[in-house]
Amino acid sequence: MTEFWESSFIEKQTMWGFVPSDSAILTKDFFLEKNVKDILIPGFGYGRNAKVFIDHGIDVTGIEISKTAIGLARDNGLTMPIHHGSVADMPFDDKLYDGIFSYALIHLLNEREREKFIQSCYNQLKPNGYMIFTSISKEAPMYGKGKRLGKDYFEIMDGVKMYFYDSDSIKQEFEEYGLIEISEIVEPHKDDETKPPFTFSMIKCQKK
Repeated sequence: MTEFWESSFIEKQTMWGFVPSDSAILTKDFFLEKNVKDILIPGFGYGRNAKVFIDHGIDVTGIEISKTAIGLARDNGLTMPIHHGSVADMPFDDKLYDGIFSYALIHLLNEREREKFIQSCYNQLKPNGYMIFTSISKEAPMYGKGKRLGKDYFEIMDGVKMYFYDSDSIKQEFEEYGLIEISEIVEPHKDDETKPPFTFSMIKCQKK
């Protein structure tokens, strides 16, 4: 899996540039409304979604498994702390954050990994802090494609395994972690609007 992402990051930089996802823009607006000052982004990538927070005065720390992606972030002038490693090995610091934003990562994990990831994120939130995840939805056109590995879990192409959420599975996995809102967002391919969009669930939790 790591090799797949390593080999595709150069292409992703060319494809996306630093145009943030709609999910990141909405999360930025929400964090500003809630006076969130300091966030953690697991699955940082090369910083495409980080820049929108930085540009609005929010401090960012990243976690990223790909050295290639971290190098691209540095080449593009992003100097914030980025921990190199897997989200499976969280925490990388003993800091508590006002907010956590994870874009299109959690559905790439298996059940055990997802459970640990959610718990690890929750543990690094300050009291009353917020965590927001975007995850692929069963409404996405690729749902059910490829090799079935389990309930709503498919290998959609070589080395790419995805778990597809619906409202019931979101409640099952997130309810004990302060789930406050589930919404759907359709993310366009900003490089090519002729491509079918991604259908994501936005999962919002608050630590009480």
